[in-house]
Amino acid sequence: MGSRASVEASKPRESMEIDAYSILCCPENIGSSASVDEKRKEIQMNRNNYSGMLHSSGLYEEAQRRCLELSDCKMRIESELRKAPAGIIHVVNSGSRIQFYNRKNKTDTSGKYIRKSEKQIIRALLQKAYNEKALKLLNEEIGNLNLLQKRSNGISERIRKLYSDLPSEIKEYINPIDKSDEDFIAEWMNIPYDGKEISEQMSVFVTERGERVRSKSELNIANKLAEKHIPYKYECPLILSKGTVIYPDFTIMDVKKRKEIYWEHRGMMDDREYARQAVFKMKSMMNAGIVLGKNLIITEETSANPLGTNEIDKMIAEYFC
Repeated sequence: MGSRASVEASKPRESMEIDAYSILCCPENIGSSASVDEKRKEIQMNRNNYSGMLHSSGLYEEAQRRCLELSDCKMRIESELRKAPAGIIHVVNSGSRIQFYNRKNKTDTSGKYIRKSEKQIIRALLQKAYNEKALKLLNEEIGNLNLLQKRSNGISERIRKLYSDLPSEIKEYINPIDKSDEDFIAEWMNIPYDGKEISEQMSVFVTERGERVRSKSELNIANKLAEKHIPYKYECPLILSKGTVIYPDFTIMDVKKRKEIYWEHRGMMDDREYARQAVFKMKSMMNAGIVLGKNLIITEETSANPLGTNEIDKMIAEYFC
């Protein structure tokens, strides 16, 4: 949704603010009943083109990240164990109290009694015992993860290449289970759609991709997404659960998860009528399973508090990087 500057420079408010709200309430505003049904079918058919794709789970990337984390933890624990006091702590729980003994080795069945006042040695020996058990488990998990990565043998990449390495003349006959990120992005971006028209009376904001948007903040969002090579579509139609067609400001593809995320920018939240329509639109999206923090991003601004590029950067980093 556009900003105050773009709306004030356009038609009177009565003729402008009917747009998104009227489409939500009255889908017939986008044409005759037949044309609306055809439009819905076209939108759904285009989305079905990629609905059966495997999601990129990031399993092996996560295994590698976890392995590095475990290795760092292992090094820290090994360092602590080298500094630990000699002996093995033995704990006796008599029911009414707990007693601690320091045994020289595993064959020592008695050990030296440790008074409770000797908290430092108790703490050090208990931590040593804990670290020894933790180290054993760390080594076991590292071994399992290394085995997983070794046995994977790039299988995920080979599945993607099975399709992506084919000539384009053959690809058109294949319905793949997965494809390279490059192929996936290109095909998603090439799915045709008709966005909402922007009145010639509105202020002109053109993105680095050559798209016209409705406000300076939307311009900044679009350019930041493009800068990060994050695929997006501006005002791409979306069918809600009851068949209503709406136009989210940005439809963004999370390439790793192979799912769409929607970004709504609400640029006039100090305008009561605008805010009412924005809340109505958000509720309609939530009723269709589009939930804030899951697959919906919302940013807001007022005339006194515009959206900063640093805030856009933070949202992109949180959701896509």
